[in-house]
Amino acid sequence: MAKARAPRRTLDSYPIKSINKTIRAGDCVLMRPSDSSKPSYVAKVEKIESDGRGIVRVHVRWYYRPEESIGGRRQFHGSKEVFLSDHYDVQSADTIEGKCTVHTFKSYTKLDAVGNDDFFCRFEYNSSTGAFNPDRVAVYCKCEMPYNPDDLMVQCEGCTDWFHPACIEMTPEEAKRLEHFFCQSCSSEDQKKLLNSHNASRHSDTKCGNKTAAEVTVS
Repeated sequence: MAKARAPRRTLDSYPIKSINKTIRAGDCVLMRPSDSSKPSYVAKVEKIESDGRGIVRVHVRWYYRPEESIGGRRQFHGSKEVFLSDHYDVQSADTIEGKCTVHTFKSYTKLDAVGNDDFFCRFEYNSSTGAFNPDRVAVYCKCEMPYNPDDLMVQCEGCTDWFHPACIEMTPEEAKRLEHFFCQSCSSEDQKKLLNSHNASRHSDTKCGNKTAAEVTVS
């Protein structure tokens, strides 16, 4: 006679004793990788489930790091950037190493300080095709690259575009000392005298302003 399967029940929350934290559906967590040399996996908890034997499993939706995607890491990818994938999984709750926060791109750029457990997401990722949603993102500077929040940029007071110091033959130290800045296209003879200027800040809504959109390709 077959043994009846232990009934499963959905839990509202579950305490992880090893980290002294309680997880709930909707939380983002760090999960232990099978290869100890790799960084912790990032996942969103969809559901917490316990069987009749007291074994607790979490249904998760994985975030992919850029290097885990088909196209790999690109120049504009931030060090704390992750992609919300269509890859769902079930894992033991014992593999949870900690809780983390995955911010929107806009809220991440406004953080006063970025902690070890802070990440940001601006794309959804199809793990089968390598496609991103959205597949277009605003570009900036003479190099026409999407914004990387890790990089210092200076804003032109004329066209309001943002520029990497290296792309305008300037060191980061020089850029930080600027009070006013006009790009080459906007500079008049008088404005060139103000070329020693700029608001070098990563905390501005205008970084996501109305700029030319470039397709994000994965190859």
